[in-house]
Amino acid sequence: MAHESTSAIYTAAGANLAIACAKFVGAFLTGSSAMLAEGVHSLVDTANQILLLVGLKRAKKPADARHPFGYGREVYFYAFIVALFIFLGGGAFAIYEGIHKIGHPEPVEDAVLFGRHVSGFWVNLAILGFAVLAEGYSCYVAIRSFWAEKGERPPITAIRRSKDPALFTVLVEDVAALLGLVIALAGVILAETLDLPVLDGWASIGIGLVLIGMAIFLMIETHGLLIGEAADPEIVAAIREVARAEPGVHHVNEVLTQHLGPDDILVNVSLDMDDGLSAGEVERMVERLDRALKERHRKVRRVFVEIQARSAAEAQIRAVQAARA
Repeated sequence: MAHESTSAIYTAAGANLAIACAKFVGAFLTGSSAMLAEGVHSLVDTANQILLLVGLKRAKKPADARHPFGYGREVYFYAFIVALFIFLGGGAFAIYEGIHKIGHPEPVEDAVLFGRHVSGFWVNLAILGFAVLAEGYSCYVAIRSFWAEKGERPPITAIRRSKDPALFTVLVEDVAALLGLVIALAGVILAETLDLPVLDGWASIGIGLVLIGMAIFLMIETHGLLIGEAADPEIVAAIREVARAEPGVHHVNEVLTQHLGPDDILVNVSLDMDDGLSAGEVERMVERLDRALKERHRKVRRVFVEIQARSAAEAQIRAVQAARA
């Protein structure tokens, strides 16, 4: 899914940069607080997409002596930084600007374009309309990429179980951006219709709350990936099935998995083997199991097999569970 992620990120970055420029021009011409908050939001989103691209690039670095399992988790780290940026650079600023506008409400100013006065209300509507179209296209690309990965799972379940934060971060950002645009449109229209400039400030606060909510959601999701998450239960069950099918395997004691990156799974299998097998037969079994697991799941990159009596393995598992309790 690396290609899908990169395509969605480039699309989002281009759209957000164009939208940010348009919003800042609108905020400068009309003095709209909601428009300024939206401009900062789009600029932060553009920076976020650049950070995600940096994370994807660094994650491809080959393993070395200091990092023998590679740099796959770099993308998790940068995704977490993106969530912090959304929280501070987007949400907190929007709320601050909204509170300032509520305390000092001012009507939207008319813009002067080529020596002619143009209603600031219509300037804001035009810019927000352009932003909705550009953001809508970016969101469409992100949804299409996400749909290709999620399979038959419900969207929220797919996000919770996805190991590719670059993809779902862009999707969440785009959804938050569209919600923010709807709020900005409502604030601009209501402020003009009801002649209540203070509503522009409340719209800015609403945008900030949406961004902070999305940022907290992303923080929770990327935090789990950053500290290490197991592979999907279906993959773990398939590993057990393949291991049990090997001749000489009496029992699969334990299967431990961990994502070292979106497409990099480490597998550790503990097996109770037939005591009558020779060292050569055990070695060939390990080779077959390693090959079978990697062929069945392309994301499985490293397989470690531990030969252990069932009773000893169960005692070890109980000891670990007791220590956690």
